[in-house]
Amino acid sequence: MDHPVATIIGFLETVHPYDTLPRDELARVATSFSRRDYGAGEEVYHAGEPLRGLYLIKRGSVEVQEPSGQVISLLGPRNSFGERGLARDGLAVTTARVTEDSVLLLLPVPEFRWLIATYPAFERFFSRGRGHDTRGGDLTTQKVGDLMARKPVIIGPQDSVRLAAQKMRDARVSSLGVVEDGQFLGIVTTRDMTHRVLADGLDPSTRVAEVMTPDPISLRPESLGSDILHIMLEHRIGHLPVVEGTALVGMITQTDLTRFQAVSSAQLVRDAATADSVAEMAAVTARIPRLLLQLMGGHNAHEVVTRLITDIADTVTRRLLAMAEAQLGPAPVPYLWLACGSQGRQEQTGVSDQDNCLMIDDSATDADMAYFQALARIVSDGLDACGYVYCPGDMMATNPQWCQRVGVWRSYFRRWVQTPDPMAQMLSSVMFDLRPIGGQASLFKDLQHETLELASRNSIFVAHMISNSLKHTPPLGLLRGFATVRSGEHKNHIDMKLNGVVPVVDLGRIYALIGQLEPVNTRARLEAAEGAGVISLSGARDLIEAYDLIAQTRLENQARLVRSGRKPDNFLAPSDMSDFERSHLRDAFVVVRTMQSAVGQSRGARS
Repeated sequence: MDHPVATIIGFLETVHPYDTLPRDELARVATSFSRRDYGAGEEVYHAGEPLRGLYLIKRGSVEVQEPSGQVISLLGPRNSFGERGLARDGLAVTTARVTEDSVLLLLPVPEFRWLIATYPAFERFFSRGRGHDTRGGDLTTQKVGDLMARKPVIIGPQDSVRLAAQKMRDARVSSLGVVEDGQFLGIVTTRDMTHRVLADGLDPSTRVAEVMTPDPISLRPESLGSDILHIMLEHRIGHLPVVEGTALVGMITQTDLTRFQAVSSAQLVRDAATADSVAEMAAVTARIPRLLLQLMGGHNAHEVVTRLITDIADTVTRRLLAMAEAQLGPAPVPYLWLACGSQGRQEQTGVSDQDNCLMIDDSATDADMAYFQALARIVSDGLDACGYVYCPGDMMATNPQWCQRVGVWRSYFRRWVQTPDPMAQMLSSVMFDLRPIGGQASLFKDLQHETLELASRNSIFVAHMISNSLKHTPPLGLLRGFATVRSGEHKNHIDMKLNGVVPVVDLGRIYALIGQLEPVNTRARLEAAEGAGVISLSGARDLIEAYDLIAQTRLENQARLVRSGRKPDNFLAPSDMSDFERSHLRDAFVVVRTMQSAVGQSRGARS
């Protein structure tokens, strides 16, 4: 029996990446789905069989197994499966079986492949090639060092079991490493407290050494997740110390494994899209640092990691827009919410503020504008509560200057291009990074084409933009060293944002302006500039490789901070790198500086 189309549309609006489709396209795709009902234990398909299409779970749960019979995932509502076979020869590479009465929606093969070929969001989401987060989501191939959630909490062997219990309570952990003079001796768990202390009526002053498990089974950081699973299952234990030499460097628990398997970009997007409150969404975004750690542990490319993280911010924004409309009533006229900055470029990392604006149909009255100011406040406050803090420069839709009718925005863009003073240059940089997030995308499309053409024809404006882009320089010091922050909290660190990725972001924006290129993402801009002949083939290849190294190093450093229990930031200490890493990073900065020099010379030629 087919599902009513209206019901499918309502469901797809809560499922990523279908929630990115234009409304009319979503309605068309919804008609392609058919309903399939399965009873508990029934097989959906078997490995090696031809697939009928992509399956989407509306209700129930599905167990996916490798041909060997090993269960690799347990899927719930809004999860898709079968895409791996469709991306190859159309044959199932796994076996899928429902574990309870379930309702599945089936998207035919031709429609699935058309969506992949037409919409980048679908290609990214369902790709199984380089960089999709399912690779990082394979627990068995992850290194143990990338699975550790925090620094281990330790206690001395001569300390009392009362102190041990207090430490476990205060740190909210179920085990402690027993360490003396830096040497790992054993482990004490909540189970030990129950079975060896309370059950035997021991005094709270009893020494930890008397109840701990000495010389427990342990792993090294370079061990694999499969080692954890095998040891835990074979020995029926729930805690595994991670040891390097004689030092305890981490603790892996069954909770860590559960947390790891529950964190994926798709899961976070789903949870954000279905959240009923800002608090629920904030709980979702609080898992982003863990997702970053997981994705980097899976050796995913930086541009994929940042896009997957940005997808979460996009979903949170759209959910907040829906909540605002539910509170205020339907919008009186069409509008468009746009992101700029790192979200606009789909380059968000583990630490991001918010940069956004509102474009409103020219038919809006003054009373209508009051509605949009209220909507902007609800969304911006919600983003802040979810960790996307208010923009220090007030580049937000809550600022009346950035909550305007399309006609006002058109006059802004024209004035900035025609009068390229320092403020106009800064605002123009923001303008070229705008990306529609929610609302009527057509309000911006014509304006984007018009502004790119107008700006690229104005040689004085282009020269000013080039000059402005050269203000951010790579951190190159004398004698093959680095120019680091000179004072303050981050003294002797490299600012991997301001002096690392921003110089390349600025170059990408200039190339897009010169070539009238539409991509907003930096790496996509560099590739488009290469294809359009804006920069030479060799120059493009060198710059892309340099950017990849710089951006990847930035993310690896953020993951390292998360692993050590700290908040991710953009500051890297050269002393934390090997000579080999420092040399290659410096070479990458040299490439960026060389390309800046080339752009600067072209500016002179234009003058």
